[in-house]
Amino acid sequence: MVAKSSLRLAENIAGNFYVDQSCIDCSTCNWLAPESFKGAASNSFVHNQPDSAKSIRQAQKALISCPVGAIGTEQKTAIDAQLRFPDLIADNVFHCGYHAESSFGATSYFIQRQAGNILVDSPRFAGALVKEIERMGGLDIMFLTHRDDIADHQKYADHFGCQRFIHIDDAVSSAGEVEHKITGSEPFEIDDELVILPVSGHTKGSACLLYQESFLFTGDHLAWNIEAQNLRAFRTACWYDWSIQTTSMKTLLDYKFEWVLPGHGRRINLPAAEMQKSLVKCIEWMG
Repeated sequence: MVAKSSLRLAENIAGNFYVDQSCIDCSTCNWLAPESFKGAASNSFVHNQPDSAKSIRQAQKALISCPVGAIGTEQKTAIDAQLRFPDLIADNVFHCGYHAESSFGATSYFIQRQAGNILVDSPRFAGALVKEIERMGGLDIMFLTHRDDIADHQKYADHFGCQRFIHIDDAVSSAGEVEHKITGSEPFEIDDELVILPVSGHTKGSACLLYQESFLFTGDHLAWNIEAQNLRAFRTACWYDWSIQTTSMKTLLDYKFEWVLPGHGRRINLPAAEMQKSLVKCIEWMG
């Protein structure tokens, strides 16, 4: 998958970086490099050519992460040698990059820890990413938030021999081979740092993963909305039941966390008390 200059979208501003007609409007580039990319009616485009070391680096992250290779450069440009995925977000939590078309560009995450490394949802099985995960100690656990964002989970499981977790209600298609299928609506502790929180609604078997009472990996259950400047659920992308999702959202009020790390949409870091207030506003909006 390589972007083609001949298919460059007319919305792109003149210059080196561009988005071509293969864009699927997953919005990955919009939140990874907002200085350079933004969305139109049915695609993203370059609204501002990156011209600083930071903005070029962010645009290159978007280029690597694009699930369909829709981002290109007119001039052959060397990728920053220091730009590697997994890419640090905070503490020992990383963004995997290499988003997969099969999950509509969903974000996946890597947690590096002494008790065993974790992959949250699946990116593309890209050689550069696989080698870096090997260098960082491999994978012990893979948590799949729901049926939509499983991508190349089987390839990662085969390669690393990791143990996978998913809710039984979303253990469909290739996810039926997952080793651990949780049931019901009660929290499930993987270990003393990891708690699976079933949150039915987006899909019947949607679930979040709470890590160290700080990081909440939410799949497509919850994300930050830049227009509302608040947490939001995806009303137009609720595939199971909105009222059930509203009810399950309330269960998150029982937990403390400072990060929301979604599969789609923007992540956010707020003090725990502010996060609670934002969640309450989200629930009120949903109702």
